[in-house]
Amino acid sequence: MFDSGWDVETVEANKATLLALGAGMEPPPGTVSDKPYSVFMDVYAAFCRQHMQRYGTTQRHIAAVAAKNHQHSVHNPLAQFRDPMSIEQVMAAPPITWPLTLPMCSPISDGAAAVVVCSEAGLRRLEGASRRAVKVLASVVLTGIEHHPDDRESGIGYRAALRAYDHAGVGPDAVDVAEVHDATAMGELLNVEALGLIPFGMAGSAAERGEFTLGGRVPVNTSGGLESKGHPIAATGLGQIHELVTQLRGEAGARQVEGARIAAHENGGGLLGIEEAVVAVNVFAKG
Repeated sequence: MFDSGWDVETVEANKATLLALGAGMEPPPGTVSDKPYSVFMDVYAAFCRQHMQRYGTTQRHIAAVAAKNHQHSVHNPLAQFRDPMSIEQVMAAPPITWPLTLPMCSPISDGAAAVVVCSEAGLRRLEGASRRAVKVLASVVLTGIEHHPDDRESGIGYRAALRAYDHAGVGPDAVDVAEVHDATAMGELLNVEALGLIPFGMAGSAAERGEFTLGGRVPVNTSGGLESKGHPIAATGLGQIHELVTQLRGEAGARQVEGARIAAHENGGGLLGIEEAVVAVNVFAKG
């Protein structure tokens, strides 16, 4: 299934394009697993090495994201993995493909998710639902385009986020909590930058400082993220939305973001060239 997530007629060319992103950053000996793993882990490893080379991001920065998400998952009864981990434990874990270790990568999960979307008229028919309703301020879906790897502003996630914020009438500075696609911890770093929650290149150091942790400036992946909550593929996006709705309703318990009123959601899939084939960005508001 994963192997069909990109152009199956140009597999070797796809790999060459991606590996070129991190050219000059060679994996140290013994840092690539000899066990089977998804080809998309190689994709994310290439994204890692590009970000490391361009911005000075370190493996520790990436591990900080994974550790944060494993800490968040402790408080989520729906999470697949609920054991806390430190940065040091994440870095010392078995390698997948450098710089990614096992806890930095999402599992393939079983799971399901559902939402009810209705108009104001429909809401009135659902007895008592108005007290817990959450508003959809924007919902944007875009497909990827060809662009230079260094042109981050042409990236699919950034373009989708700009359109979503414009439609919602709010900016990234209004976001109180976010759920983003973190098939690996590197995905979170790329996506918080794409959402404008932090300038390009600064997500790694911000993650290590705790800016995306519960109690931090903008908590991200309070569910534990895909790395801990699990990644049930087709149900993943709605699972993220469930977490954000729970936060905006003030029903998240020990992982509740105090005073959360605006939430941002990003999910992507497949690969087209050097980025996702499709990305969805949604903005929600407390009812």
